[in-house]
Amino acid sequence: MTDLVTTNKKRIHRPRVMPVLLMKEDGLLYKTQKYAKPKYVGDPRIAVKIFNDKCADELVLLDIDATRDSREPNYELIEEIAGEAFMPVAYGGGIKTFEQAKRVFSIGIEKVVINTAFFESRELIRKIADFFGAQSVVVSIDVKKDWRGRYRVFSQNGQKKHKLSPQEAAIEAEKSGAGEIVLNAIDHDGMFCNYDRTISDEVAKAVSIPVIACGGASSIKDCADVIKNTDISAAAAGSIFVFQGPHRAVLIKFPVDDELNKLFT
Repeated sequence: MTDLVTTNKKRIHRPRVMPVLLMKEDGLLYKTQKYAKPKYVGDPRIAVKIFNDKCADELVLLDIDATRDSREPNYELIEEIAGEAFMPVAYGGGIKTFEQAKRVFSIGIEKVVINTAFFESRELIRKIADFFGAQSVVVSIDVKKDWRGRYRVFSQNGQKKHKLSPQEAAIEAEKSGAGEIVLNAIDHDGMFCNYDRTISDEVAKAVSIPVIACGGASSIKDCADVIKNTDISAAAAGSIFVFQGPHRAVLIKFPVDDELNKLFT
């Protein structure tokens, strides 16, 4: 699945590359390592303005504390962010009911990202997809290896383990009506160690809907490489778009179109 990109020279198609922003209860942005050690990054409103200026393809905004704290989405803040965004925004965090998803859509969000609620009820995915269309529902699958090197699926921000394999979870998501899957490699999160291409390719091959790889990018080249060398449809990343240098100094950025286009030609 690709999006049309406009440049001054020509119009071309290329796969999507998207920033992922993590938000906590205070409404501010943080970046984690292996779903732990959150480091303050800044205000989401400022970040969105920068990604607007840089013409990011799409934005993923996740409230990583909402489900754990049994909170509903922060609708007021989400509406403010969506109002600032010129690119499509996918939001996840605290969505457990159809009514909550409907409200999120009504304030300007294009897609909802469902993680924990997917494992609790497939019906929620079906209901959202039936009403808003499959393209509006993204299931997030978090994976990490156990001590035997086997990939396991988790929810609740990496705290609850499930019996399904990553491939089985992806197949269930597709059957339930999801239009996309975000595959998060917990062991790679924030580590600048490249994507986990093995599980990314295996999950992408198991379904016919687009799978977005997330976790581990050390450069924009990693984003292009995981797409070009696996069946992954798009790449998402956090650290490379919010940090600069080995000391992880905060610098929100996104590559220009020409740089991205060259990576895919």
